[in-house]
Amino acid sequence: MNQLARMWKREWPLHVMLIPGLVFILIFSYIPMVGIIMAFQKYIPTKGVLGSPFVGMKNFQFLIDYPDLGRIFFNTVYIAVMKIVAGLAVPITIAILLNELRKEWIKRTFQTLVYLPHFLSWVLLSGILIDVLSPSSGILNKALGLLGVDPIFFLGDNNWFPYVMVISDIWKEFGFGTIIYLAALTNINPSLYEAAEIDGAGRWKQTLYVTLPGMMPIIVLMLTLNIGNVLNAGFDQIFNLYSPQVYESGDIIDTFVYRMGIEQSQFGFATAVGLLKSIVSFVLISISYVLAYRFANYRIF
Repeated sequence: MNQLARMWKREWPLHVMLIPGLVFILIFSYIPMVGIIMAFQKYIPTKGVLGSPFVGMKNFQFLIDYPDLGRIFFNTVYIAVMKIVAGLAVPITIAILLNELRKEWIKRTFQTLVYLPHFLSWVLLSGILIDVLSPSSGILNKALGLLGVDPIFFLGDNNWFPYVMVISDIWKEFGFGTIIYLAALTNINPSLYEAAEIDGAGRWKQTLYVTLPGMMPIIVLMLTLNIGNVLNAGFDQIFNLYSPQVYESGDIIDTFVYRMGIEQSQFGFATAVGLLKSIVSFVLISISYVLAYRFANYRIF
């Protein structure tokens, strides 16, 4: 008991600091979970959650029978997986290239520049992208026109839209990922490079046999943790950039829930879709943490 009292006396300020965050999570994450009951109701706003009639599993049955469910699920997984793969490959490559720079000021300047887009919201970036990618006045299409290429409606063409989402997301976030992998590079013992150089290994061989193996634990960790994001293709980005013209290739679970719930007032059905996605995401996140513990020795507690 004395040891527990001394520990509390020493650490109570840290626990007090947690209170605002816990209150925030309680108000905005846990209390709203009461609304899950709407997934089993024909929700009527005037009657509220307690007064709306229960319909059992009809909302889920309607979801299973929905003709576009397969397409929406495929779009979500397709875009999310491309973002995960590119979100690993690009930051790793940039981190390795930056690590090869000898002048520290150049490295820090470039690192700062690529990190800046991370702080911009998609509301702002979507306006920039709409102007840049405009088929009539966009700078990219004007440059293509000088090369004799016809204008491309990047944000209105189902063939282009998913790739524009992936490329723009990588451009916004790869600077943040680069910092993580640069930090991993600092943990590699410099004597390993010296030994490899003595053995006749050039820069490419050193990267292949020293740098990448040294980064592998953090690479495996980031990959396994990203498994939980397979159903999160980026609502804020796609919502600000898509249109009915690209629903075929750009409509994901989150935008579908928004349209069904907010625009078409099918609150029960939208809640059922969101609940199903949350359950699948929970399973994937649980699996990702098990894999992270097994392959990267990562644990929360």
